[in-house]
Parts: sequence; C-alpha cells; structure tokens
Amino acid sequence: MNQSIREVDILFPGYTHMQRAQPIRWSHWILSHAVALCRDAERLGEIQKRINVLPLGSGAIAGNPLGIDRELLRKELKFDSMSLNSMDATSERDFIAEFLFWASLCMTHLSKMSEDLIIYSTKEFSFVTLSDSYSTGSSLMPQKKNPDSLELIRSKAGHKEAMFDVYDTICAVLQVASGVISTLQINKEAMEKALSPDMLATDIAYYLVRKGMPFRQAHGISGKVVQLAETKGLAINKLSLEDLKSISPLFASDVSKLWNYTNSVEQYTAAGGTAKSCVVAQVEQIRNWMKSRKDH
Repeated sequence: MNQSIREVDILFPGYTHMQRAQPIRWSHWILSHAVALCRDAERLGEIQKRINVLPLGSGAIAGNPLGIDRELLRKELKFDSMSLNSMDATSERDFIAEFLFWASLCMTHLSKMSEDLIIYSTKEFSFVTLSDSYSTGSSLMPQKKNPDSLELIRSKAGHKEAMFDVYDTICAVLQVASGVISTLQINKEAMEKALSPDMLATDIAYYLVRKGMPFRQAHGISGKVVQLAETKGLAINKLSLEDLKSISPLFASDVSKLWNYTNSVEQYTAAGGTAKSCVVAQVEQIRNWMKSRKDH
C-alpha cells in the first residue's frame, strides 16, 4: 500500500483488448489486483469457518460408543464446531473441493497480474523493470532479461493436482508474486510517453454530455472528431476550435482543458475511480481491512 501512495501521481495508459484505452494512475492498476487478492483472503476465511469442523468421534460411519466428550475435544483442538452427522463426517470431501476452487481463483488473479507485468516489462513497453532476483538472462542472447518468475506463476495457474501439492504451490506463488511487486522498478518517463491524445476521445464525449448532449449522440460526435483528425493527419488535440465547431456547436474554448492527462484521470471522482482522491481512499480502505485482519 505504501507503494500505491508513493507512486500515486504517475499516469500511464490503461488497456482494453490490448489497445490503449484511457489514462489511469499506476496506483490504480496496483489496487485493481490488490482488491482481487483481498477478496481471495476473505474467501479463504469464509472457507475456514465451514471446514474447521471436528470429525473426531465419528468412528467409521456410525459414531463412537465409548462416551467420549466431543465438545471437550473441540475446545482442546480449537475447532469452531463439531460434525453433526458421523456418516457425513467420514465421507465428505467438501473441504478439498472448496480449497481447490479457492486456490484456482487466487491463481487466476495472480496469473492476470503476471501477464500484465510480463507485457509491461518488454522493450516495447518498458513501463517496469523487474529485479534481477525475479528474472533470468537468456541462455543464448545476453541482452535479454526474462520474466521467468511471472511466467512460472502463469504456468502454475492451470496446475491441478492433489490438495497438499496445490497448497505448497500457492504458498510459493504468493511469496514470489509479493517479491516481484515489491522489487520491480517503474519507468515513469516511458509510461507518460505512452499516453497519447487519441486516448482522450472518450473525454470528448463526456465533455459534450456535460453540455447537455445525450451520451449516445456524444459518442458519435467523438468518433467524428477522431475521424476528422485522421483525415487531416493531426492528433485530436491539434484540431482547431473551428474544426470542432464544424462537428458540433457545443464545442467552446474550454475544450482545451480536455487535452491534459491529469485532468482526464481527475474527472473519475466516483468511488472506485482513478482520480487521486479515489485511489487514496482505496488505499486507506485496504489498509483498514488489513489492520482488521491483524487485530483478529
């Protein structure tokens, strides 16, 4: 969380379908994965409540005839409850299925994060640099720095074997993922350089909506602005006010405020957005969540 606050002012492109979409904060990307892992932690706690059930005293299937105090056993062994039915207790395997599902989902979240970082660490992007501790050199090409740690995390996401093996795997993967994130270095210049005016096309639509135009119509007008810029061989922020007015009379001199990436991200002030105040609020919420878990 300290990393999210420390790097909160760094902007870079958000991607959908592997295409540049809208400017966002780097911290917003970090938090998008942090909140998924928070859900995973909560899910694991919920599973624990259901599976922390004492089966002792169930015998083979019929129960125990020797009058043992199962409640005493439960307290001594620190189980939350004891099994209600002896036959169910000796035959159910819900705890395995639930844990494997949880591990699969958690691994999917970590795989998603890893794929982003693999892409961001390529020469084509150069957004982040992985620590040498979590990458390797090529056996043939000395200039390469391979994100092996992240690739191994992704390879393990589809790894479905026995429960103890999955437990060992996810413990190792979480440790590696934590190490990668805490040691990688970001390239602020490359991130900011990757921002481009075409990513502000949606902001044009929002501008017109604020002027009273229905979004469906504003979306079409925004597309015409992009098309005009392409026809003229210009970036959309280089179109003149007259060019814009030729498409819609709602454009005015204040349209110049759109061509600022910080202004763009700062408009997303609804809870959960990428505005700085929202990102800081997300960090605080996750900090409080982490503190509450430590307290318990």
